[in-house]
Amino acid sequence: MIEQDTIKLLRECDAGVKMGVSSIDDVLGYVSSEELREILTKCKEEHNKLEVELQSLLDRYSDDGKEPNPMAKGMSWMKTNMKLMMNESDHTIADLMTDGCNMGVKSLNEYLNKYEAADEKSKDIAKKLINLEEKLAHDIRDFL
Repeated sequence: MIEQDTIKLLRECDAGVKMGVSSIDDVLGYVSSEELREILTKCKEEHNKLEVELQSLLDRYSDDGKEPNPMAKGMSWMKTNMKLMMNESDHTIADLMTDGCNMGVKSLNEYLNKYEAADEKSKDIAKKLINLEEKLAHDIRDFL
């Protein structure tokens, strides 16, 4: 049970990290403010570091990880592009990213509760990812 919950939690974290990086990539080209660009770029770098750590743990279990849900990724991309077409501003980007962070935090907390038998290392990674998402949402509040 511990191993199965661990693998499932790591997979969800993997999908979450990939979704976060993809979302940042989707908006970076539209950012006007150098400060917002730096915040998003730094957050993306932190996500990439966490991805390396995640992949190392997944490799131990001979698991390939998990890609984000294609429907969720497609809907996110569509929402991002529609909103930016109507209003290409840092405010819109901060709004979109805050929504994404909040959804990520909610999902990750649900997975932490669902896979409670997961080992402490995988739980720590989930908590790191939650903290990254919460920090990003906090850091971009001035752009809302």
